[in-house]
Amino acid sequence: MNNSKIWLSSPHMGGEELKYVTEAFESNWVAPLGPNVTGFEHDLEGYLGNGVHVAALSSGTAALHLGLILLGVGQGDEVICQSMTFSASANPIMYLGATPIFVDSEQETWNICPDALEIAIKDRISRGKKPKAIIAVHLYGMPFQVDAIRKIADQYEIPILEDSAEALGSKYKNQPCGTFGDLSVLSFNGNKIITTSGGGALVSKNIKQKEKAVFLATQARDAAPHYEHSEIGYNYRMSNICAGIGRGQMEVLEKHMQLRREMNSFYHDLFQELQFIKVFSEPNDNFYSNHWLTAITLNLNSKESKSLNDFRLHLEANNIESRPLWKPMHLQPIFKSAPYYGGDVAAKLFENGLCLPSGSNLTVEEKDRIKSSTGTFFKF
Repeated sequence: MNNSKIWLSSPHMGGEELKYVTEAFESNWVAPLGPNVTGFEHDLEGYLGNGVHVAALSSGTAALHLGLILLGVGQGDEVICQSMTFSASANPIMYLGATPIFVDSEQETWNICPDALEIAIKDRISRGKKPKAIIAVHLYGMPFQVDAIRKIADQYEIPILEDSAEALGSKYKNQPCGTFGDLSVLSFNGNKIITTSGGGALVSKNIKQKEKAVFLATQARDAAPHYEHSEIGYNYRMSNICAGIGRGQMEVLEKHMQLRREMNSFYHDLFQELQFIKVFSEPNDNFYSNHWLTAITLNLNSKESKSLNDFRLHLEANNIESRPLWKPMHLQPIFKSAPYYGGDVAAKLFENGLCLPSGSNLTVEEKDRIKSSTGTFFKF
């Protein structure tokens, strides 16, 4: 029996990526910029619609960093950030000498809680520190409560930096994620729904903002025959080779997303008889998730339930990767002194949740192994 590693989310090539990469080599466009970069940006703009402009960058983290700069965040400012997320959502706040203000999740989408958000804003304003931005995340591809968060952001005139790193293809009320923020961010890391090996993008509805992002991402070189710099710049532009991979991946995005959604249905079927396990799913028809990762929560108070960590270790023993949910930022050692608003929703999700293999390239044999290993552990 084949017992090769079953990964949580591995890259899945569609076959056309090599065509674009080969064209880059044959035309000697191996330098950082080239036609694939422009082409990939156009592909993303066409996919997202809504009049957006896209700047292809070296990572989603770079996009978050530049997004904060474009929103005017600097030394001594405060930025509200969803606590339950990957650390890349929060780290760029620190890059700029600003302070992250973490906010709890709500139960339905696991994303930033509107009630806790408004409490945080009011309290920071009362302390003389109106937040400069709100980083809201579409966790695991599940859209946050866009209408509620936008209403609060507009009421207090605070821009939203929409972290769609995990949500390309997801929609809220049939509008693509990545188009709701004052600025938005995408990621094409190796484990994402499509990949450029490593890469990201900044999305804006303002062409001037895109141009500024590209300027800063290419070392902020002024218009002069020599190298003239009047601002601090960064080496954040995506390479032409990576963009070529991205162009090929865009051709299979919809197909791969449907395969991930099928994996979510697979887990619904797998756990349907186990009342103490809940598969993370859309709360209603307003939400459409790409189900980048399918996650489950266990009711550990149930007499029937088993230890979450025991299940993870059981899968690991069968060479199947699983992973706890993101540990909330306010519980991370590096952010222990940062202000936090909310209750224990994010903390309990972390304690009781697990991400399961969700890749679009999982085979029938691999699904059978997951089913068999799960059945052995839970005795069904």
